[in-house]
Amino acid sequence: MSKSKFPVPDARLTAGRAGGQCQTNKKIKMTNEDTHNKKKYDLAERTSKFGRSVIIFLKEIPDTTINRPLINQLIRSSTSIGANYMEADCAESKKDFRHKIGICKKEAKETTHWLNMVATANPEKMEKCGVLSREAHELTLIFSAITNKK
Repeated sequence: MSKSKFPVPDARLTAGRAGGQCQTNKKIKMTNEDTHNKKKYDLAERTSKFGRSVIIFLKEIPDTTINRPLINQLIRSSTSIGANYMEADCAESKKDFRHKIGICKKEAKETTHWLNMVATANPEKMEKCGVLSREAHELTLIFSAITNKK
């Protein structure tokens, strides 16, 4: 398996909110810089972009009896990844943060499953499902790495 081109962010947060906004630890950035490519990756933007990509893709899927529940489940799990990451970003404690990142990981794994089901029901969409499934898998690996940090 090849190593992901996306770095894993060290996303530990401090507890507390100010003025309705969550505060992150100033010493630890949510955006990491890849030292080789000098690119910045924002996990909040990445999860949001992924959810939007799935929504756009699902508009191409025919509305059939088989596809309807698959579409519903895939929309829920894929968009939940970003929503739960935003919750984790504003976590009130390390325990709360780890719990919400764990939910992100579960939703990313579930999204991979539903993409496989959509690909089975719509073989002509296999390639696009594969692209989205790889991104969901990379997100799963990122969230796994975050939860495994000590």
